[in-house]
Amino acid sequence: MREQDIPDLNIFMMCEAVNKKAFKDIPKGFHIRNCRKNELDIWKMFPFDSEIDKCKYFDYMSEYFNNVYLPFEDEFYKKCLFICDENDKPVATCFLWKAYNDVYTIHWLKVLKEYENLGLGRAILTEIMRNIPSEYYPIYLHTQPGSFRAIKLYTDFGFKILTDEKIGNRENNYLESLKYLKYFMKDNYNKLEFTESDGSFSKIAKQYKINQF
Repeated sequence: MREQDIPDLNIFMMCEAVNKKAFKDIPKGFHIRNCRKNELDIWKMFPFDSEIDKCKYFDYMSEYFNNVYLPFEDEFYKKCLFICDENDKPVATCFLWKAYNDVYTIHWLKVLKEYENLGLGRAILTEIMRNIPSEYYPIYLHTQPGSFRAIKLYTDFGFKILTDEKIGNRENNYLESLKYLKYFMKDNYNKLEFTESDGSFSKIAKQYKINQF
């Protein structure tokens, strides 16, 4: 089985209490700051590794930004984080967002391919999770089985895979995803935990045509 053959399937995760033992500071030689307005195009291309995909999905990312973040543009730039190298080049991104103006969610965690395995994903998630007020919980996120490395990271922080049949208007494909996670996560697969939500988040999301996380 090849990593590029993993299908895009919906996985939803929820954290009710963060595991502080997973925290890690930003590695030496890197620093964290907010995304700047002149870096929006950089952010739009961040999720994609190949130049072909960056071009292919640029309009999609533009539409997503316009639908979800543009009405709260100032808030987006206050929330969206970059970890940068010593030359101030953004190499990782992630942020906390109040989806549907009601529920807090983790958005767009990504480390550039050439900067993986340096602890940057853990560091930027630490920066976000260490300061979340208790009343913001539970925290939710959406991912795919192809992001099995991130799923391991989320699990370390206390996120559990949701077993609800649907979240909002989207099917939850976690059962179909498990075979891919088991194959690629190896021993870390056994660390996965599962839970069911109380359904309130799904009801909120279902009221909106556009997925905000």
